[in-house]
Amino acid sequence: MFENKNRRTELSELGEFGLIDQLTKKIKLKNKSSIKGVGDDAAVIYYGTKQTLVTTDLLVEGVPFDMTYTPLKHLGYKAAIVNFSDIIAMNGIPKQLIIGIAASNRYSVEALEELYAGIYLACDKYGVDLVGGDTTSSVSGLFISITVTGEADKNEITYRDTAKNGNLICVSGDLGGAYMGLLLLEREKKVFKADKNMQPDLGGYDYILARQLKPEARIDVINHLKDIKIKPTAMIDISDGLASEILHICTCSKLGCNLYEEKIPIDVTTINIAEEFKIDPTVCALSGGEDYELLFTIEPDYFDKIKDIDGISVIGHLTAENEGVNLISRSGTSIPITAQGWDALLKKDNGKKS
Repeated sequence: MFENKNRRTELSELGEFGLIDQLTKKIKLKNKSSIKGVGDDAAVIYYGTKQTLVTTDLLVEGVPFDMTYTPLKHLGYKAAIVNFSDIIAMNGIPKQLIIGIAASNRYSVEALEELYAGIYLACDKYGVDLVGGDTTSSVSGLFISITVTGEADKNEITYRDTAKNGNLICVSGDLGGAYMGLLLLEREKKVFKADKNMQPDLGGYDYILARQLKPEARIDVINHLKDIKIKPTAMIDISDGLASEILHICTCSKLGCNLYEEKIPIDVTTINIAEEFKIDPTVCALSGGEDYELLFTIEPDYFDKIKDIDGISVIGHLTAENEGVNLISRSGTSIPITAQGWDALLKKDNGKKS
């Protein structure tokens, strides 16, 4: 990607505006709604009759990401994807991205170019335009703020508070893998800190590492649902764990639910590494987070349409609010679900995202 990978260019050599020019010179707008991108006081976006969706996310070094084991290109990609996922969870299409970065002098121009390379890769894959942003200095570490706008027809937008009693609960993909990828990376980090001569033992764990370091936003799922003419009654992306997200839907919609443990999709690699760590795989799925799969509810009449779709699982149904939010175990026991997922403001797991 770079002519001289060994050269380090200090941020001070370019200054703020020179750095902006360096990082954004390759941008080409892809969407007709992107009227004006980088180069003015504000981006200009026109949606006409479409509804505008906006989401933002703040990433702080040492809290949701650890530079010990996070490649900058992967970090840039993931930072974009988690915001695309929020738009997609509203049944919308992400269109524009704005980024703010604060970096200490520990980071070179080449390092930030690598970060941007990941953002560009995500934007190209999902057809999103990077239309602006801001940079400043930091006294410690790296801070990334990303805002994404998207669009949807008014009658296509899906909320959390519109689920109905009796709806089926569905989830895309499989759960718990990203959390186990994080635990694996944390384990190898501890080994390395104890002995700098030890190399990470990550062989055979490609799947769960990718789930943690390079997740994808499930735009394919909402496109497929539209193709078969199913509009979810409610939807959310799984960023903080299945338990937390189903509680959001139930609380917002004033409903209860029954989730069936045996129906929750968990990849065999996730199961194996969970057993290695002596953790129940179901706990990983319920409380792990960062899978960025879609949790959605549909009318029961659509069961025959959706039951045989590869990569979508029906895992339960919604009930009256007074019945509570429950997990039905493999043995048939009803267990109340509580949220144990990621909360950036709570001190747990040493501040690492789970």
